[in-house]
Amino acid sequence: MTKQKLLKEFVPDRGYSREDWDEVSDNPEWTEEDLKRARPFSEVFPDLAESIMRSRGRPPVETPKKQITLRLDQDVIEKFRGTGRGWQSRMNEALKRAKI
Repeated sequence: MTKQKLLKEFVPDRGYSREDWDEVSDNPEWTEEDLKRARPFSEVFPDLAESIMRSRGRPPVETPKKQITLRLDQDVIEKFRGTGRGWQSRMNEALKRAKI
């Protein structure tokens, strides 16, 4: 387990409001004894953990894409990248249309 810097006071612009901070700021720090008694979420709430784990990731597709390694000319890559987000999907569509 990695050690994190524990915040002792409110810091703005970190994804939570002052009201959020005030709501939870009185939680005491865990002692070594607390840590020893801790149990995994899946052990304490097995049904909930199972339902969460089932819904993770993308749903299966009938024809999944396959990852490969492919060498292309730099100018071809730059041209597609220059079209913005989704350039790899557009490249895939262009290859499909080529029907080689």
